[in-house]
Amino acid sequence: MIYDRLIAAKVSPTELDEFLRQGFRHFGVNFFRYSSSYLDEELEDILPLRINLTTFQFSDSQKKILKKNKDLLVSIRDSFIDPEKEKLFSLHKKRFKENEPESIYTFLSEEPSVIPCENKEVAVFYDDRLVAVSFLDIGKISTSSIYAIFDPLYSKRSLGIFTLLKEIEYSIETKKKYFYHGYAFKKPSFYDYKKNFHSLEYFDWDKKWIAFSK
Repeated sequence: MIYDRLIAAKVSPTELDEFLRQGFRHFGVNFFRYSSSYLDEELEDILPLRINLTTFQFSDSQKKILKKNKDLLVSIRDSFIDPEKEKLFSLHKKRFKENEPESIYTFLSEEPSVIPCENKEVAVFYDDRLVAVSFLDIGKISTSSIYAIFDPLYSKRSLGIFTLLKEIEYSIETKKKYFYHGYAFKKPSFYDYKKNFHSLEYFDWDKKWIAFSK
C-alpha cells in the first residue's frame, strides 16, 4: 500500500508534471497519493487517471453536452476566490449528503493562480450569473483538474462534465500532452464518470501508465 504526503509551497511546471506522472494529487500546498481507499467499508484499489491528448477525441455524448451548453459564456482566466464563488460553493456543497466540504479553501490556496503552481479557472456564466467554475493546474506538458463547483439548479446541464470538457479543450489548444483528472476506484463506484473518456490511461503504481480498457 502506498500512502505519501508532502507540503510544497511552490512548484515549477516541470515539477508539477513529475508529481502528476507519479500519481500525486494536491489540494492547496498539500500533495498526496494513495493506492487504496475505503469504499462501502471495504479497502479498494485506487486508479490515478489521465488522458493522452495526442490521440483524444470527444465521444458523441460529450459533444452533445458541449452543444447543449453553447448558450453559456465561458471565461478561462487566472484563478481567484471572491464572494461570488464562495456563494456558489455554499450552493454546491448542499449536494452532499455525507462528507460535506467545509470551505473552498479545503481545495485551493488563498492565492490559487500561483500557489503552489499556475492555475486557471473555467468560469461559466448564464445571463451574467456565475453558475459553474472549475480549477485547472498548468504544467509544462500537462494539465490537472483540481476541483469543480456548480449551481444545483442547473444540474440538467451536466455542468461538472461541461467544465471538465472545456478544460480538455483548453489543454489541447495550449498543446499539452496529458490531462490528469483525478482518482477512481478500480471497481465500479460513483467516480466511474472519470473512466468515460477516449485515450484513457491509468497508473499501475510501478512507474508505468497503461492504456485503460473497460
